[in-house]
This record gives sequence, structure tokens and C-alpha cells, in this order.
Amino acid sequence: MSGGMGDMTIVLRSLRTRALATSVATALVAIAVALLLVLLSLREAASQAFRRGTGNIHLLISADASPLVAVLNGLFYANAPANPIPWAKFKEIEGGFPWQWCIPTQLGDSFRGSPVMATSEEFFTDFEPVAGMPFQFSDGRVFEDAFEVVAGSTAAKDHNLQVGQKIVFSHGSGGSREAGHEHADHPYEVVGVLQPTGSAHDRALFTNLVSTWVIHAEEKRAHETEAPATDAPTTKADSAAASPTDAGHDQHADHEHDQHHDHLHVDEADLRDDEKLITGILLRIPTRPGSDSSASIAAQFDRMRRDVSITVAQPAQQIGRLMALIGDVDWLFVAMAVVVLVSSAASIMLAMVSSMELRRRQVAILRVLGASAWRVFALAITESTLIGLLGAGIGFSLALIGGQIATTFLQDRVGLVIGGTVDPRSAILVAAGAVVLAALAGIVPAVKAYRTSIARHLRPLA
Repeated sequence: MSGGMGDMTIVLRSLRTRALATSVATALVAIAVALLLVLLSLREAASQAFRRGTGNIHLLISADASPLVAVLNGLFYANAPANPIPWAKFKEIEGGFPWQWCIPTQLGDSFRGSPVMATSEEFFTDFEPVAGMPFQFSDGRVFEDAFEVVAGSTAAKDHNLQVGQKIVFSHGSGGSREAGHEHADHPYEVVGVLQPTGSAHDRALFTNLVSTWVIHAEEKRAHETEAPATDAPTTKADSAAASPTDAGHDQHADHEHDQHHDHLHVDEADLRDDEKLITGILLRIPTRPGSDSSASIAAQFDRMRRDVSITVAQPAQQIGRLMALIGDVDWLFVAMAVVVLVSSAASIMLAMVSSMELRRRQVAILRVLGASAWRVFALAITESTLIGLLGAGIGFSLALIGGQIATTFLQDRVGLVIGGTVDPRSAILVAAGAVVLAALAGIVPAVKAYRTSIARHLRPLA
């Protein structure tokens, strides 16, 4: 009896004979490998994406309930901040220390679900969405006048925005109850489209603060003007009724909205102090060239934290805490995937033990034809190892597909670009683990084959 290809032919024929059991065992290995690879790869990639998304700021000021909420809202557009910061407070903070730069931001409006940030031109020249990678334009320029808007790459792609196009913002974020009330009397002109940055800023639109202040000042004054004519205050139900739910309601709301503003116009010079509101301040402390740290960061953090009217956050620190919290949950899923992998090895063992009972006569014939007991042992180990190899290969392919799906989902929902590629080191370790477990699972059936009695199993069948 020849070895080499002859032995492999025997193994392959055995696997084909038990096609159903082989397929189930292979599928279990593939699922476990895919789960492990996706979890391990995305865990590290997500951590890097979150850390990268904080950009080059040292401190973030807001009026949110906690520093973590401030970072998620102000830099990742999770929600529009609920509490405003007066412009006087911004000027106070700006003049309280020789910052490298101090950039005001305001969130609250949206365009078809995409967040809109009002800010200053320094946001594009000084702030870097990813440290070391400043904003770059694929088309157009930075806004220079009121009611001009710059679109992030994802927002431009999702809404098919082009330079020169006119758009209308809605009040409230995409998921809020107020979303849908359009600022129809103040259309914006798209003057620029940004190149992709791989950060949450790709799905946002940007305009200047004066535009936003003017719009909300006009609406506020219109409500103040009409308030005396109405005995009952505006309720949430009234607000909901004012939101367009169909084409006819849309026209009525816009018409009524236009009537309020026919006689009312606010210029920048007319803005009152209480109408100049922001929701965040991005701060960077001067550092030496080539360095991103400074002893002044901790000192300024402690100084401003004493002001109970604001929330002070160090974005890098808050993302580190977030990743620590998420990491505990991640390891739970990884442990579950490992259990599935071990279970797949057990299924291989059970399937082979069951089939070995039916193949003892075949094993005895192999022994008669000259196969040694150790050779029969090796054939059984090879069979289980091939199942592990096949499952690992399929699992790797599934991990690539699953990684791309997860990447698309996270980019659409969170705005983070997370690499969907499988980490080569993780792939090698997981695949090797799957193959070793499969080989170990073949030991018990291999021992049974090794101990097969030739005389007893070659007796004539009754």
C-alpha cells in the first residue's frame, strides 16, 4: 500500500462519505473562527478610531452633564448638547489663558439627519480632525459669509451635495422630536466639500456662528411677538403638530413660518447677548514643536473644573475610559466565541468517534493491507486536522465579510471609519488554535482506530 497521496485519498473519501457530519463540524469551526477574528480585529480598530477621532484638542468645554457625554456629543455628534454656553463665558475663557487656539462650536440643527455644526473659520485652519491630518477640500473653499456651508465627505455623498447647491437646515438633530421644522426662509449655499478624514466629522455639515445666531434670533423674536396674542403657552403637542408629517402639512407650516418673518429681520449688529449662544469650546494649549503634551494641560483642567457652570473634558482621557468600559464587554463576547470554538472541536470528536464505530472493518482491512497501527492513528488525526483547516479558511472569509458589514454599520451610525480588514497576527493565532483544537479532537477516535482488532473485525458478516 502506497503512502503520501494514497493516505490523503483515503482521508478525503472518508470526509466525503460523512458529508453531513463533516459539513456541520466545519461550519461550527468557521463560525467560531469568524466571530473571534471579527471581535479581535474590530476591538482594536474601534479603539484606534475613537482615539483618532478626538483630533488635536487638549480640552473640550461644554455644559453637558458629564465629560464623556460632552466628548461624545461635541466630537462624535451622538446628540445635540441640551445646555448652551453664553458668548460672554466663551470670551472669558478665551481671555483667561494664552491658548494656542480657542474655537467655539454650536450644535442643534441638522440636514436630513446629518448634524450641522456652527463654528469659526479657525475650525478648518487650526483644528485637525485626526492629529497630524488637517482638513483638506476636495472641492470649493471655507465659508466666508453668512449662510454658506461646508459639507463633510460622507454628508456630501449621502445627500449628493455639490458646490453651489442651495439647502435648508432643520431645527433639532436627526433623531429629536423637533427635527423637521425647517429654516426655510434662510437657505444655505454649499461652498465647499471636504475630503474624507476617517472621523465623525465626515458626516457633518459646517457653517458660521452668525448664520445660526441670526436664524434662531429671528425665530425667538417672532415667538416673543406672537406670544401676547395667545393665551395658552405653546405645548409639546403644539410643537408636534407644527412638525410636517405630509406634503400638505409641510406647505402650511412653511407658509405660517414665512408669515412670521415677513416683517422681521435680524442682522449681526442687532444680535443681543442672550442670542449669542454656543454649545462647546475646543481648546489647545501651546506646546513645543513636535510635542503634543504640556504641563499646563493638567493645571488648566483643574482651574476651569472649579467653574460649576461648565463641564471640562480631556477627550483622550474620556475615550480611554470608554474603551476600558467597552473592553470588559468585548472580552465577554470573545469568551463566548472561544466556547463556540471548543464546542466545534467537541463536535468533530463526537462525529469521528461515531463514524469510527462504523468503520472498524475498513480499518481492519487497511491493517491487513500493510498499514501500521501508527499509520491508522495518523490518518484519523489528519482527518480531524483537515476539518479544522477547512473551517479556519471559511471562517477567515466570513470574517472579512463580517468586518466590512460592521464597518459600514459603524460608519453610518457613529461616523467612525473602522478598518474592516482582519489583523494578520490575530488570523494566524486563531487559525492555528482552531487547527490544534481540531487535531486534539481527533485523538480519541485515532486511539480507537489504533486499537482496532484485526481478527475480530474481519470475521464473516452474519
